[in-house]
Amino acid sequence: MALQLIPLIKVLGPYLTTIATTAIPAFTAKPAETKTDPVQAQQISELQQAVTKNAQSLHTLAEQLQKVIALAEQASAEAERQIRTYKLLVIGSTVVSLVAIAIAVFALQS
Repeated sequence: MALQLIPLIKVLGPYLTTIATTAIPAFTAKPAETKTDPVQAQQISELQQAVTKNAQSLHTLAEQLQKVIALAEQASAEAERQIRTYKLLVIGSTVVSLVAIAIAVFALQS
């Protein structure tokens, strides 16, 4: 189920950092002239700090998500390699079994 989401996450991953870097300047402090109410100014300051922290967290999360995607791709490649190896082993053991059956049939007829 999670492997089905990897292509979607892969497509969205690079954009998360862009969103984070764009969102941080949008919520920076305004000039002092626009702040008249101290309570409102405090609330705005707190909101700006929260948004900045969330944007930084989102940036960190995007980086970690990209690392997870890279590791999932590596694990997928390793699993595919193992599957190919197992297929070759099954084919080889089937050939050996068929040769053994042919030898046994030949030995019984002689």
